[in-house]
Amino acid sequence: MDNVGIVVDDLEAAIAFFVELGMELEGKAQIEGPWADRTVGLDGVRCDIAMMRTPDGHGRLELAKYHTPAAIGARPHNPPHNTLGMHRVMFAVGDIDDVVARLRAHGAELVGEVAQYEDSYRLCYLRGPEGIIVALAEQLS
Repeated sequence: MDNVGIVVDDLEAAIAFFVELGMELEGKAQIEGPWADRTVGLDGVRCDIAMMRTPDGHGRLELAKYHTPAAIGARPHNPPHNTLGMHRVMFAVGDIDDVVARLRAHGAELVGEVAQYEDSYRLCYLRGPEGIIVALAEQLS
């Protein structure tokens, strides 16, 4: 897998959110032209993208802000976890409480609560910018 794409309305807020999670901004670009239209099956595509890289360099997120055609909001706005389709991106973290506190400063809200799975993990889901659900997993010793 090369990357996961996420469409956002506020590109700078999404970048800040994922930087707080430990990702690095790899680069930004504007995408437009006939090749882009043909690739995504839309006419008149013009969007800004930001490529975010995980600290280990193995994973990437492509954040896209569409100027034309305008992005279409999902319904319902904050779908429940059992909605069909891609619903979350999970990150391994060292201190789940610290990461939750830092992401809350960027508007993130817990979907449920931080829960412990046996003696193995502490886990939670957070809703971040654009309603994106991010899962956090802290492995216990």
